[in-house]
Amino acid sequence: MESRNSISSLWARWMGRRDRLWLTVMVGIVVSAGAFMTLARGVAKGTTDEFDRRLVLAMRNPKNSDDPLGPRWLEEAARDLTALGGYAVLILVTATVAGYLGLVGKHHAARLLVLASVGGLVVMHTLKAIVNRPRPDFVSHLAYDSSASFPSGHAMLSAVVYLTLGAMLTRLVECRRVKMFVMSVALLLSFVIGTSRVYLGVHYPTDVLAGWSAGFVWAGLCWMLTRYLQRRGAVERDTPEPEVSK
Repeated sequence: MESRNSISSLWARWMGRRDRLWLTVMVGIVVSAGAFMTLARGVAKGTTDEFDRRLVLAMRNPKNSDDPLGPRWLEEAARDLTALGGYAVLILVTATVAGYLGLVGKHHAARLLVLASVGGLVVMHTLKAIVNRPRPDFVSHLAYDSSASFPSGHAMLSAVVYLTLGAMLTRLVECRRVKMFVMSVALLLSFVIGTSRVYLGVHYPTDVLAGWSAGFVWAGLCWMLTRYLQRRGAVERDTPEPEVSK
């Protein structure tokens, strides 16, 4: 009995709050990587084609597949939302945050943020080139895009950038409710951006699911690398330093 209690005590001390977070992120990375591989195999074998086609058409007028469901303002709103995951907006957001980090003296963190974003872009284009899936051709495209369809670049890059920035912001506050709010907003942004891609007819649902999965994997790996380098002192910490009473 004593040996069991001692093992439990050691496990509880080892699995502190920080370590539980590491374990959660690692499990999320493994699950997301498995989901991406499953989706990629399904797309390669064509087993997802019927599922994809039905969901895309479910967002269109049954009498006219070129007409999306809902009023005209909804179509315009979808274009506005999808722009939040476009290159221009994500570059602007990343450059703004990196510039801020540079101004406050966190130059290593700024460079790591830029490298994480650029790395996500390279990984995304590599995956697109490997799978080389054509975009939906049975509905009209309500937004312009010329690259391959799988995975969705908007879904993947929005997950990478917004989740990374959300994770950084949660390190600056102590309140758990604020942390949950910040991450919820980051997840919501990625969700509405990915959904808008299907609504606009430029992606299949599995493209978006794969983009979210790959984006979480990359963001999680970048988060783990950042925490590791911060512990070693190679990257500035993003938590405010405690004040010393005089």
